[in-house]
Amino acid sequence: MQTKIDTLNQNTIQDTIQSLKQHGNFLSLSRTQPALFSTSFQFFIDAHTQVNVLAEGIISFETIANSDKDIVLSCGVHGNETAPIEICDDLVKSILMGKILVKQRVLFLFGNLPAMDIAQRFVEENMNRLFSGEHQNLAAGQQMNAERHRAKQLEDVVKNFYLGIDATQSRSRFHYDLHTAIRASKNDKFAVYPFQNGKPWDKYQLQILLACGVNTILLSGSPTTTFSYYSVNELNANAFTVELGKVMPFGQNNMDHFNDVVTTLTNLICGNDLSLKNYNEADFLIYEVNQVVNKQQADFSLDFAPDAPNFSDFPKGHVLAHETGCEYRAQFEGEAIVFPNADVEIGQRALLTVIPTHI
Repeated sequence: MQTKIDTLNQNTIQDTIQSLKQHGNFLSLSRTQPALFSTSFQFFIDAHTQVNVLAEGIISFETIANSDKDIVLSCGVHGNETAPIEICDDLVKSILMGKILVKQRVLFLFGNLPAMDIAQRFVEENMNRLFSGEHQNLAAGQQMNAERHRAKQLEDVVKNFYLGIDATQSRSRFHYDLHTAIRASKNDKFAVYPFQNGKPWDKYQLQILLACGVNTILLSGSPTTTFSYYSVNELNANAFTVELGKVMPFGQNNMDHFNDVVTTLTNLICGNDLSLKNYNEADFLIYEVNQVVNKQQADFSLDFAPDAPNFSDFPKGHVLAHETGCEYRAQFEGEAIVFPNADVEIGQRALLTVIPTHI
């Protein structure tokens, strides 16, 4: 009986491999038939690329040739942030179907599949607040949920990916966690550069972002529980949270807006020349966090227009938000808002304010 079951499983895996090679439909199958990926398996694309299917929404590609970069591209940590999901889906399809040839190790992560299915940011809990072990920190009476389990799984996969190669030569670790913002932005694409724990900001990484069309950089000044900070802090990776435009439904993104992103990421994973501009600070808008405003009361409210875009700036002293017992004001002339969201849970960040800086 066990042999018969094993044979059925092998047949299913072989059918799945054939489908992946023909159609590149890894994300579609992950969403509609996740049981196909309940057991990990491997296969080859011709004789040049090893494919590792690790779980639903988790797939890596390893070149047989020498490489010097280990690249993680994650998306869909918030399920309704569709442009990055479509970008990564297209890249995975192109690799599986032999349209592009990877020359670097690359891991693709489609984070929150159930949230994608309901077109929501999350099902029970904001997954991008659950990394660096935060998934284990349950409030009194709180139960583990699927998002906490998935955050732990994503941590483990990234760690195993980075550590799963004999680093006899110098290697570089990259992690671009791709998102879209809830609201529009005065700067359509921007990146959060996680806290570096004393390490200098890496200008080469900013050159790569600029090639992606991302010229607005927000320097984080403290540890967080985001996915990108996990890779920085625990695995010494060059990692960013990259915001690519505004949340839109699947199929409604103007993908022409992301041509530079797609071209640069493709060149990166394929080992092609990135054609980077020399670093010039004048090419960038660089900000640092001034205030982190956490919602403390149920009546927390933002004191600017509901459709005010990210990086809208205000005069010194302007009331930005209020709740019982507290007002939050701009402390500097031209202080700007990022990620305002009054609907977060009590205790979570409802607003960042930023001011210009330089590196």
